Amino acid sequence: MKRILLPTDFSDNAFNAICYALHFFENEECTFYILNTFTPASYHVGYFVENPIPYGLEDIAMMNSKKEMDRIEEKIKEEFNNPKHRFKKISIFNLLIDQINATVQKYDIDLIVMGTKGATGAKEIFIGTNTMYTLKKVKCPVIAVPSNFEYEKPKEILFPTDYQLSTTNKFLPLLKDICNSHDSRLNILNAYYGVALNQDKEETKVFLDNYFQENAHVFHVVDCMDVLQAIEDFQEMHIVNLLVMVHNRHSFFENLLFKPVVNQIAYRTNIPFLVIPSEKRIQR
Repeated sequence: MKRILLPTDFSDNAFNAICYALHFFENEECTFYILNTFTPASYHVGYFVENPIPYGLEDIAMMNSKKEMDRIEEKIKEEFNNPKHRFKKISIFNLLIDQINATVQKYDIDLIVMGTKGATGAKEIFIGTNTMYTLKKVKCPVIAVPSNFEYEKPKEILFPTDYQLSTTNKFLPLLKDICNSHDSRLNILNAYYGVALNQDKEETKVFLDNYFQENAHVFHVVDCMDVLQAIEDFQEMHIVNLLVMVHNRHSFFENLLFKPVVNQIAYRTNIPFLVIPSEKRIQR
């Protein structure tokens, strides 16, 4: 049974990510951990005007969180009611990233699914602060779901890589499992500037070819082109339902993930992406 963590701030964007996860794993036995964290900075002064009761701030925030959690659970039951899915609700006084890390460790979470922006996210920013820090600080795969994305099965997966990845990365089976579950085709894309693959990278390519031999997969090579442009061009010519990347500290994905660029690349606004921590990041 898979264990999926679903952080929420009760925004529409967060619920959309929850719906994506429920569709994504509709045919699998899963336990979903719906997580809401709160701190004093999130309290609403208006609440005290309407509810002048002698509770502390933390008590009031906990009551509000649990009330919203119940609302979400009812909404999920109304829209999905999948007997394969179980839900655990976690409302807790803590910082979000700290609690995500604690929850991942405590429940041995397999995957986090979250929206790219929170309730107050600016429209021009693709990756909100919470999602950005989750990708950077949490040693667990994350699927980031863009706002208002309507679910579509990940039949075509784009996997850009420079082949600087460890073949023993413990999260590679997740990608293989996704390909198996959704009968996906994996498009492995390598962009470079005139320098052939060295022996280590060639061996990694051979490993991937063998590892995904039971799954439909195609290797694509683009010469003399920036990887971001290569991804954009690929999407203009092919349907892509899911973008997958391995997050290395030194890699080109740093620029891809953590720069608040205003619609600079078309795919930023319309494709969910799975970020897998590199083995070096996992071991740190």
